[in-house]
Amino acid sequence: MVTEAKRAKGEDGNSHGEDEPLQKFLQWCDRVNLTLSNKVYLSKEGTVAEYGMLAKEDIEEGHVLFSVPRQALLHQGTSKTKKVLEEGKGSLESPSGWVPLLLALMYEYTCAESHWRPYLSLWPDFRMLDHPMFWSKEERELLLKGTGIPEAVDTDLANIHKEYNDTVLPFMRLHPELWDPERHTLELYQSLVAFIMAYSFQEPAEEEDEEEDEVPNPPMMVPMADMLNHVCNHNANLEYTHDCLKMVAVRQIRKGEEVFNTYGQMANWQLLHMYGFTEPFNSNSNDTADIQMSTVYKAAVQGVQSAAEQHLLEEKWNTLCEMETVGEKGAFVFGKNGSLTDTELYTTLKVLYMSKEQFKGFQENEGWEDDDGEDEESKAAEALSFEKLSALSPDWKRLLHMAAGFTLEQYSEDMESDLRLLEKPGALTKLSSREKRALNVRLGQKSILHRLQQLTQTL
Repeated sequence: MVTEAKRAKGEDGNSHGEDEPLQKFLQWCDRVNLTLSNKVYLSKEGTVAEYGMLAKEDIEEGHVLFSVPRQALLHQGTSKTKKVLEEGKGSLESPSGWVPLLLALMYEYTCAESHWRPYLSLWPDFRMLDHPMFWSKEERELLLKGTGIPEAVDTDLANIHKEYNDTVLPFMRLHPELWDPERHTLELYQSLVAFIMAYSFQEPAEEEDEEEDEVPNPPMMVPMADMLNHVCNHNANLEYTHDCLKMVAVRQIRKGEEVFNTYGQMANWQLLHMYGFTEPFNSNSNDTADIQMSTVYKAAVQGVQSAAEQHLLEEKWNTLCEMETVGEKGAFVFGKNGSLTDTELYTTLKVLYMSKEQFKGFQENEGWEDDDGEDEESKAAEALSFEKLSALSPDWKRLLHMAAGFTLEQYSEDMESDLRLLEKPGALTKLSSREKRALNVRLGQKSILHRLQQLTQTL
C-alpha cells in the first residue's frame, strides 16, 4: 500500500471497467453470508491505495458497513489443513506464533480448489506489498538510516529464515500431501509474513482473561475488513461479537468519502515497517521519535569531570538497569506532545542527578520513595510534556538537549535538507514512492527531536 492517491473515481460513483477478481470476491461474499451495506462500494479508483471502500451516500454514525460471519474468517482453524496443524501444534511453536497461520495460508494460496480462492485471488502476487523487507539492504540504509527500521528489518529477516528452515521446512516434509518445498518456498513464506503484517487482525483478549502472562490471540485474515485503508483520523472501527465481526461507522461519513479503518495508534515508522505505507508528513498525530536509553547514558557521560563522578554515574546506571527502568536496547519515546515513557524517563533523570548522599538513601530504600505512586506518575507526565519542559532544571534540560542532538546525528541528512525536498517546487514529484515514504518517516521523527532540542535549549 502507498499513500499517493490513485485515479479519481467516475462520476457515477463506481469503478470504471470490469474487475473480475473483485466481482468473484463479491459473489463469494454472498455465498458465505458476508453482508455489505448498500451505502458503500469497493473500488481501486478514488482511494488512497489499491482497493478501498467508498460511500455511495451519506452514512450516519453507528451504521454497520459490513458484517463478516465467524466461519468466513481465514485462520488455521478454518483451513483444510486444520487437523494436521492441530495434531502437530507442539512442533510448530515459535517466537512469532504465526507458523500455523502461515502454513495454512501457503496451502490455501496455492490450492486451485481452495474455498478461499476468490478472496486470495485479490492478491495475484505480492508486488504491491512494499515493506522495507523487500527493499535492498543498501536502499534501507540510504533512505531509512537513523529511523530504527533497518535494524528492525534485519531482525525480521533473520527470524523468518530461521523459522522457515528450523520449523516450517521439516513440518512440510512430513506432510508432502499438503505442502511441497519446491512450491512453498522461503520467498513465498516471506511474502505471506508481509501479507499477515499488512492485512491480518488480532482479536482483543476478553477483559476477564487479560493477565500479565496471557498469550495474545493469534492473527487471522478477515475478508472485506482488509480492503479498508488506514488513517489515524479514521471513520470506522471493527467490532467483535460472538457470531460475527462488524465494521461500524464511528462518525458521519459523507457521500464520496473513503471509509477508513484504524490499525491502532501507529507512528509512520511503524506503518512503513509493518504495512508498507505512511501518512503524509505532519498529518499523523501518532508520530513518535525514539531516543535510545544508551544515548541518554552517552550524554550523561559528557558531563563527567572526574573518575569519582564516572564511578558514581556507572553505579547509578547499574541501579536503574537492576530496577528495569532502563535497558541496553530500550528507548525513551517522544510523541508530538512530549514524552510517552515519562515515568521511566523522569526516574532516570532524577537518579542521574541525585547527590551522592541522596543516591545512597535511594539505594538503601531499594528504589522506593515516600511519594505516592500515582502522584509520581502524574508529576512525571506533566513535567515531561512539551508544554512544561522549560520548567525543568538546567541539568535535566542539557541532558535531554544533548541526547536529542546525538540522535539527530544518526540520520543521513539533516532536517533542513529533508524540508527542502518538501518545499522546493517540483522536488517532491521527482522522488520515487519509496523515497517519499522514507521522507515522511524521517521528517516525522526529526521534527519531534528538533522540537525537543528547542525546548531544552539552555544559555
